[in-house]
Amino acid sequence: MKVPLILRIGTLIVATTGFYTYVGQMVPQKEVQPPTETTLGPNTTTADMVKIGRGIMEGKGICLTCHTIGKTGALRFPDLAGIGERAKTRVPGMNDVEYLAQSLYEPTAFVVPGFPPAMPPINQPPIGLTDNEILCVIATLQSLGGTPTVTLKTTHKYYDGKPKAAPEPTPAAPAAPAEAPKTSKLTSPAIPQLLAAHHTAARFDGGIAR
Repeated sequence: MKVPLILRIGTLIVATTGFYTYVGQMVPQKEVQPPTETTLGPNTTTADMVKIGRGIMEGKGICLTCHTIGKTGALRFPDLAGIGERAKTRVPGMNDVEYLAQSLYEPTAFVVPGFPPAMPPINQPPIGLTDNEILCVIATLQSLGGTPTVTLKTTHKYYDGKPKAAPEPTPAAPAAPAEAPKTSKLTSPAIPQLLAAHHTAARFDGGIAR
């Protein structure tokens, strides 16, 4: 029995829809929440910073969108497991805090071989972490295979411990003075002169006619 064409098309559509629905359910789903404000105070300890930093990495910092922790295989960016220990010797002459700070503020200064220089500076938009939030991320990274040592008083090449002042608004440029309207060649006093000349010529022509 020959199956009608319309029935075959309908069966194909249903089968295709079912297949992609099944595949979609197999992909891990991750709920993305809006970034929360980080509350840091004088009593925030290094242990607190490690916890806060992990939350920043998973949320506002979107670090774990590209990085993994403890995974192998085809990775987009270096796996962070053990980074707390590796950071101490990754770049000669730099300790772990200096290296991790450079990796966050100036990520293309040193690129791990085999990976692209594609990470953006996380203190700039669109991520825009504050200096203290970055210190918390550094604390978390130190804890991955090492011992966290940073506090909110820690300074480095990219942060001197002083809060950055808000940029002053640029003053508006003074308005240019209005340009005086240009006088037409046919406006006063030119028009009266032309009219007078016309009347004189008319009288002269009339005298000749008489």
